[in-house]
Amino acid sequence: MKNQVSRWGLMVAVVLAFTSGTSAHADAARRRNEIVEVVQKVSPAVVFIGTESEEESPFRGRRSMMEEFFGAPQQRQRQQSLGSGVIVDPSGIIITNEHVIGGASAIHVVLADGRELEAEVIGSDANNDLAVLKVNSKQPLPAAKLGTTSDLMIGETVIAIGSPLGLSKTVTSGVVSATGRTLKANGKSYDDFIQTDAAINPGNSGGPLLNVDGDVIGINTAIIASAQGIGFAIPADKVRRIVDELTRFGKVRPSWVGIEVQQLSPRLARQLGWDRTYGVLVSDVEPGSPAEQAGVRRGDVLAEMGGSRISDAEDYISRARGYPARAAFPLVLFREGGQRTLQVTPVEFPPQLVEALGWNRLGLRVKPTRGAMVIQAVRPGSAAAEIGLDQGDLILRINNQPVAEPTAFQEALLAARGRGTRSVLLLVRRGRYHYNIPLPF
Repeated sequence: MKNQVSRWGLMVAVVLAFTSGTSAHADAARRRNEIVEVVQKVSPAVVFIGTESEEESPFRGRRSMMEEFFGAPQQRQRQQSLGSGVIVDPSGIIITNEHVIGGASAIHVVLADGRELEAEVIGSDANNDLAVLKVNSKQPLPAAKLGTTSDLMIGETVIAIGSPLGLSKTVTSGVVSATGRTLKANGKSYDDFIQTDAAINPGNSGGPLLNVDGDVIGINTAIIASAQGIGFAIPADKVRRIVDELTRFGKVRPSWVGIEVQQLSPRLARQLGWDRTYGVLVSDVEPGSPAEQAGVRRGDVLAEMGGSRISDAEDYISRARGYPARAAFPLVLFREGGQRTLQVTPVEFPPQLVEALGWNRLGLRVKPTRGAMVIQAVRPGSAAAEIGLDQGDLILRINNQPVAEPTAFQEALLAARGRGTRSVLLLVRRGRYHYNIPLPF
């Protein structure tokens, strides 16, 4: 009898073990939802990015007589920061935010398998807060697919993967809360963001925002550190344009659309018959420009650009920076009581127009000379003439950027133009003296 009971107990134990295992497998299959599948598919392509930068600090402590005479030596302090990134090509191409790697003297990338690799910067653009890195690996690396945001739906599920606050491989999920958001942070204007309630914190910057197919639909950014329940991502279509430019040229080349805009006041909008609270007025169209060729006219109201509304002049200028040369975009405008859509294709800014830009905007004509640009002529009636700039004065910097040769001078002017700035700061030398002079632009 005792042996019989033992056999029954053994059989019950085997049955329980079998059913328990079967139940666990069935439960796991039930719990394996679309988010789990996306994370397992894409997380191997998400990387942790650590950077180091060196900053000079004044010597602290007791100074010797030699130090008093020659000046205090400079000590270097090592600063560290962290962020995320996503591999988009098996050869080791990584996309991240510019603010993650800006100013770094060394960049370390930690892969999902634990390997740490040194990364080089292929290109970066602070205006669009994007950077492209490259790491070298003997084997092809897992890569995520860069998708599209042209069919993005408000309310659809999204997943963010990154390293918030240094906690690597962190997954959060939510929905698309809004699209086409324009933000102002750190003294800059950022446009066309995807807004999501998926948690995005410092350290998430540069990581991917994914749809339920596992496609990268945005690059997360944490430019507003105080945001609660509000996250932002740069949309994939814009990322693709900028990354292509950075990969090919190492920078975003200044492009030319040829539209000057101004704020649209309620009174002016009523006079034009425009009854909306958004849009900007075209104040000028440059002759021969892509805008003129597309059919844009002075007096048009620009309503939408690239599929989303234009809120104000700063918004338009910021959006235009996101379209490099040859990247066409649709422009919806209002004219004579009706709306129409035009296709505009920016081109590289013509070099011959840069000189005109300096003469018309700054009131100056310059030429290179021994590490600076010397003023050849000052336009009568310009702000430069009123301030007292004269022939022979040397321009050393524009907006703190050295302008030792013509290319640097041109790039500084085009950068100021691209940002839509209303003034530039010149460092001018006259004789033995240096002056910081702001000029309208």
